[in-house]
Amino acid sequence: MNLAGYSTLGHRCCMAQNNAKSWKCLNLSQLWHLEQDESPGVWCNTFVKEAQSSIWTFNILNMSRLPVIGIPADRRLCGKHYFHMAGEKYIEAVAAGAKAVPVLIPALGSEIDLPSLLDACDGLLLTGSASNVEPHHYGGPASEPGTLHDPNRDATTLPLIPRAIAAGLPVLAICRGFQEMNVAFGGTLHQRLHEIPGHLDHREDESTPLDVQYGPAHEVLLEPGGILRKIAGQDRLQVNSLHWQGIQTLGKDLAVEARAPDGVIEAFRVADAPNFALSVQWHPEWQFAKDPFSRALFAAFGEASRARIVER
Repeated sequence: MNLAGYSTLGHRCCMAQNNAKSWKCLNLSQLWHLEQDESPGVWCNTFVKEAQSSIWTFNILNMSRLPVIGIPADRRLCGKHYFHMAGEKYIEAVAAGAKAVPVLIPALGSEIDLPSLLDACDGLLLTGSASNVEPHHYGGPASEPGTLHDPNRDATTLPLIPRAIAAGLPVLAICRGFQEMNVAFGGTLHQRLHEIPGHLDHREDESTPLDVQYGPAHEVLLEPGGILRKIAGQDRLQVNSLHWQGIQTLGKDLAVEARAPDGVIEAFRVADAPNFALSVQWHPEWQFAKDPFSRALFAAFGEASRARIVER
C-alpha cells in the first residue's frame, strides 16, 4: 500500500488505541511518523470507534493463517551422512487431516532454543519410529543387542514435551511418541511386551504387506468420560498394533484413555494439561482418511491448534 496516503484512509479503516491485544494485528504505527500528541495505533480492516481487548477483534491476521504444527524428526544415517527426517504419513496427516502446516523440528537436542521453538509452533505431533527410547531415561535394563536407538531424538523430545504442554500447545503423540510422553512424565516401559506372561503379542508380522501390518489387530476399550470416547462417539475401537514396547508404569499426572483386551494401556491424556494432550499407542495416521475415528482425531487436533492461535 502507499504509506504516504495512509493517514487519509480514515473512512475505510481505523487507527485504534494500542493495548496488549492490539499486537495481534499488523502494527503500522512504526512505519510512519505520528504527531507528538498522537498515540501509537494499529491497523484494523474495519471501522471501530475504539479497540477493545477482544480475541475476535485483534486476531485479524492470525485467524486467516493455518496453524503450524512441529514434528520432531528422527536422526538417521543414510549412506555416509546423517539426515533429520519424519515419515510422510505423519506429515500428510497433519497437512490434510489437521489442516495445518507441518514443520520438521531437527533432532538437535540442547542446541534448540525451546522458548523460541514453542513460540513458533501452534501444536506438536510426536511420531512413531523404528527406534526405541533409550532405557536409561526411565531406569530400565540395557536393551537387547541390535536395538535401534536415537539419542538425538530423545535429547530433543524428552525436555520438549513437558515444556510444550505447560505452555498450552496442543500435543498428539503416536507409538514412539506415546512412549516418549510417558517417559517424559516419569513413567517406565516394558521393552519386550510379548515376553511378559498374560500379554498379547502386539507386534506386526513384517512378512506381510503393509496393508495387513497396519490392518485392525485388536479392540481397545475407551475409558468412560475420556476425551477419546467423546471424539469416537462410542466405547470401543478396532486398532492396528505394531509395537514391541508398552507401558509398565504410567507417568505422573497421566490418565488412562484406552486399554487393550490384555489390560495394556493403549492411550492416555495429560490430566491437568491446559490444552489438548493425547497419546495413542496405535497408528491413526495410516490411511487416516479412510477411518472415521482417525479423521475425527486429527480434526480435533487441528481445531485445538487453530484455537491456540486465537489464545495467544
